[in-house]
Amino acid sequence: MSGVSVELTQGLLLLHDGPVTDAYNLLLLAATASRTTDPARSRTACVHATLAAWAGGDRDGYRRALDALCAPAGPQSAARHEAADQDPADALWCDYRDGMRCVVDGEFRRANALLRPVLEVLTARTDAPGLMSAGTIALMLGDLPTTRRVLGIALATARAAGSTALVPRVLEHLAYAELREGSYHQARVHAEAGLEAAGRGGQRNVVAGLSAVLALAASIAGGPATVATHAQAALRTAHAHGLSQTSTLAEWAQARADLGHGDAEHAAARLAPLVRSGPRQGHFGLWAMVVPCYVESAVLAGHDVDPAGLIDRYAVWAAMGADPQAPALLARCRALVSSDGRAEELFTAALAEHDKVNGPYEHARTQLAHGMWLRRRRRPVEARSQLRAAVLGFEQCGADVWAGHARGELRAAGDTLTTAPETGSLGLLTPQQLRIARSVAEGATNREVAQKLSISTRTVEYHLRNVFTQLGVRSRGALTRLLGAEQPGHF
Repeated sequence: MSGVSVELTQGLLLLHDGPVTDAYNLLLLAATASRTTDPARSRTACVHATLAAWAGGDRDGYRRALDALCAPAGPQSAARHEAADQDPADALWCDYRDGMRCVVDGEFRRANALLRPVLEVLTARTDAPGLMSAGTIALMLGDLPTTRRVLGIALATARAAGSTALVPRVLEHLAYAELREGSYHQARVHAEAGLEAAGRGGQRNVVAGLSAVLALAASIAGGPATVATHAQAALRTAHAHGLSQTSTLAEWAQARADLGHGDAEHAAARLAPLVRSGPRQGHFGLWAMVVPCYVESAVLAGHDVDPAGLIDRYAVWAAMGADPQAPALLARCRALVSSDGRAEELFTAALAEHDKVNGPYEHARTQLAHGMWLRRRRRPVEARSQLRAAVLGFEQCGADVWAGHARGELRAAGDTLTTAPETGSLGLLTPQQLRIARSVAEGATNREVAQKLSISTRTVEYHLRNVFTQLGVRSRGALTRLLGAEQPGHF
């Protein structure tokens, strides 16, 4: 085996089971060494080097690997297209390079123009690697229906060919696309299958990525312990192997679970470093996915921060057309931070945008936020309409945690058709909420609880409001009676 082959082979192994920085360096070395002697092998190495850079969150490294694919763009562009008449493959690779550069730079309209022909060529292929590449391009462009269709064919092709190394990687991309589209049941099934296959093949980086996907799925349909188990499994490998994408997804999953259980304070604390510049900044390609969740968490937690600048940056990204749901999420963010004078108009605009695209989970999130806003302004009849719709939307997409949250808000809005809390409803509370609830039920004032738990009085008040909402009670006396009924031997 030649030296270049050894470098390429070792780089590919590390890409799936090792530090991705090491994989990147080996793959780029292999690409450079074989550029003139074996252009096909060089391009294969370059493409995998981009995957390593993306996994590690290395934007500059990603660009360098793209540049190594073919001759530089710019003044030689006309010459390149003239040569393309003789060699269409060269033109295709240059369009791929320029298009993916546009994706990284946020120029999605130009990226679409450059990458759509590449996507069509790859989709017409019958080999699983080519189909997976096509699915990845569609995912980058935000075309989730095409992503799922093409990756579904890639999965069937890989399974039929007995490609045990490729199957878990296709499943990872497919499960993530299903999460993005709100198909959580399918995402969970595919992620679990991929986790088993990747574990058998020793692909620890893929196992970590699939664990992060499972954490995200569990953040809307499972308990905090389940989310934490998957997230911590993902983070152990992510920290050791420099997997920025995986660690960002795992942290986002834990924050989303916190928020779904009414703990906006912890959610905001997890997400703040990911969306701001600094050493703990999240993956550059996932920043826009995380911002709406951070804004909601920060507002509900009552943080003294002004996220307007963040929302304006998100607005620029939303206008690029990479995420069909972004206009609705942008309007929701603006509604959450606006004065009462414009909030209702913005919530209405957000719901109208949701009606244009398929995304039941985020649609229900907006209905929940609008219902909570209406209830807190003593408009219970209108609030109940939004909250009922939110419950239904969450139930339809399997978001059991969020459905429970919406039911709590619905009870607080006076919906008499909603069943009363069942025995065991304390399981709805986070550990911090449970500590506060028990202290209050024992007769402690908010100030006394704050001193006992070493937190601020404002934080106690925030958590107590969420406790009332989650348990469907309206007073400290009702809380005392409920805790006494559920745990008669506790007091």
